[in-house]
Order: sequence, then C-alpha cells, then structure tokens
Amino acid sequence: MRFPLATLALPLALLAACSDEPEEAEATGDLDPASEQALNDDLMTDPDLAGSSEGNAALSGSGDRSLPNINRTPEAIAAARTRAAELVGGADALRAVPAPRDLGAAQPVTPAMQKAAQAAVSPGGTNCESRVEYTTAWAAKLPGTFPVYPRGNTQEAAGTDEGGCALRVVSFLTPVPLNDVLAFYHTRALANGYSAEHVKAGGDNILSGTSGENAFVVYGRRLPSGVTEIDLVTSNP
Repeated sequence: MRFPLATLALPLALLAACSDEPEEAEATGDLDPASEQALNDDLMTDPDLAGSSEGNAALSGSGDRSLPNINRTPEAIAAARTRAAELVGGADALRAVPAPRDLGAAQPVTPAMQKAAQAAVSPGGTNCESRVEYTTAWAAKLPGTFPVYPRGNTQEAAGTDEGGCALRVVSFLTPVPLNDVLAFYHTRALANGYSAEHVKAGGDNILSGTSGENAFVVYGRRLPSGVTEIDLVTSNP
C-alpha cells in the first residue's frame, strides 16, 4: 500500500480495496472480491463526450490498470487541459496548487480526511461500510464540484447514498501532469467555498479540504509510465 490507512476508517479503506492492491495481485488476477467486482463492472463511453457530460465521460476506464487504455498524445492532453480550464471559467482562473508541506513518511490526518472518515457512520448511526457498492457508475455520481478530471480513465469506484450515507471513492488515470490535475481540484475547491491544504506523504501528493460538513481528499502520484494516478474521496453528508 502507498500510505497507512488504519486511522482513516472507511473512505481510505475503500481506496485500499479499490486501487491499492499490490502489483503482484493485479498481474496474477488474485484480487479480493470487491476489486474483482469493480473490475468486471465496466462501463465504456466515448471520452470525446467530456464536453457534454463530465460524469458519463468519467466512465471511460478499461478496467485493466496494468494496460490502461489511455490516449497519451499531445493533442489528447491539450484537449483535457482545455476542458478543465473551461470548467473553472477559463485558463486565467486556474490557481496553481501551492507547494506541498512535506511530511515524509508520516501518516497525514487532516481535518478533511477526518470528515471523510466520519462519513463511514451516517448522522443516524448507520454503518455505511455495509451499504457501499463497487461499480464504476459511482464516478458519474461525484459531487458537481469535484468531477473526474476531463477525459480521465476511471479504474475503480465505490459509493453509497443509503441510510443517510454519502460517500464516493473513485480511482482514475490521466496523461495530464499531476500539478495540472491538482490545480484543477484546488481551483474548484476554492471557487466553491472549500478550504484546501496540500501535503506530501508516503510518496503521494495529497490535496484536501472542507466546506461545512462536506469534505474532499485527492491523492495523486505520477506513475513510472508517465501517467498520473488519482484517488478521489468525497463525503457530502
């Protein structure tokens, strides 16, 4: 796993189940049942539809993280950046993410992460973990403030709205550089009344913030292949 998960409860545990399986498990097909269901529940759409429906365009994942079906051409990267700029009001509106506070190997627990974890139990006391569903369809149900990055290739997703729960966990890949992706979420957060904090820990860049009881956490890393991998967690109780 890329970072310790124990103290962050359900949302980050879901990330472990969805997207942090060891490479050996991916190569051999030795997946846990939840991950296997997510990989088999594959929804495909044309990524060029991103301009008309960001939610549906998010469901473009191949389901095969070892051989992601990603268009890495300069034209595809430019198109994704252009659409991202449109979603924040233009390129001039994009706000570069501040340099991260480096926590080294320490496990970060920001207020946003705590709120996301608290969503594991709804206000009514419901155990949300027992209600979570694993399907890429949840990528289309993210809060409007935090969609999958344009033309992002969804790999796994999970979530629930039952019993007062409101969790979303989505893992996706994009050829766009990590700093550009983080700038998009940083800008979206600030424009919609969220706080935003950027730290680096365990090899991940982590952007998180809150607005009232709502929270988001973005874990980002650049893979050796040159592709950016993002794990996005939202809670909107």
